[in-house]
Amino acid sequence: MIDAHVHFWEYDKIKDSWITDEMKLLQSDFLAYHLQPVLKENNINGVVAIQADQSEKETLFLLGLARENAIIKGIVGWIDLQNENLENELFYYSKYNIIKGFRHLVQDEPHDFLQNKRFQNGIKALQVFGFTYDILIYENQLKQAVEFVNKFPDQKFIMDHCAKPSIKNNRIKEWRSLINEMAKNENVYCKLSGLITEAKWNCWKEKDFYPYLDVVFESFGTDRLLFGSDWPVMLVSGTYNKWKKLLENYMINFSIAEKQKVFEENAIKFYNLNSQTP
Repeated sequence: MIDAHVHFWEYDKIKDSWITDEMKLLQSDFLAYHLQPVLKENNINGVVAIQADQSEKETLFLLGLARENAIIKGIVGWIDLQNENLENELFYYSKYNIIKGFRHLVQDEPHDFLQNKRFQNGIKALQVFGFTYDILIYENQLKQAVEFVNKFPDQKFIMDHCAKPSIKNNRIKEWRSLINEMAKNENVYCKLSGLITEAKWNCWKEKDFYPYLDVVFESFGTDRLLFGSDWPVMLVSGTYNKWKKLLENYMINFSIAEKQKVFEENAIKFYNLNSQTP
């Protein structure tokens, strides 16, 4: 099995100021050796490490971790997609097979950020080098995101955390409609990750997620959904084991082939994990 969405960091209160006291348990180091026992317990044999900081130091940090930890099969780093010298930077990173793509924290940007022409030019450059792009947004940015991906039919996109639906408020109608629109783009995949932090922390039941899972399974199908944990962020609302078990229970009547796609094969296909030399 592959976990398509994990983070690693050496905690720094300035760099990681997004980790508020409300998430105090995350104000610590979270590295590969911390995760290894959990992965072993859950029969996970590979992860994709996703950037958590908006700096190229983060990309180099993840590269260093990958050299030392074979469990890391791919990296989604950060790069300034509005940089005038972007193509030179991408050429440099293209030498590292383990770097599969990049991500920007659009959820923290102004509402119209995805309409930024310089940013869109950066996405065009990613396409040239074959890099993927992870879309990190809140549900209220979904409309702009749909318009955004429509401009790039040949770029490989993946939507993190199902675009963060407001599960704690039982809001689903508009999110469902826009997810259906997003899924019409066959170049867009979706991660089954990060949802327990969108519910009431540590007060949720498995059935709370089923209406939302129904939507993404009906929209994307089992060919374009990937299992991800969002470790360690997800720890503020539950355990790794509980999240994985929730998805396994939801998929209990799915075929073995469908389960293999969601829990392994789609991650290998989307991120090209068969090519993983650091």
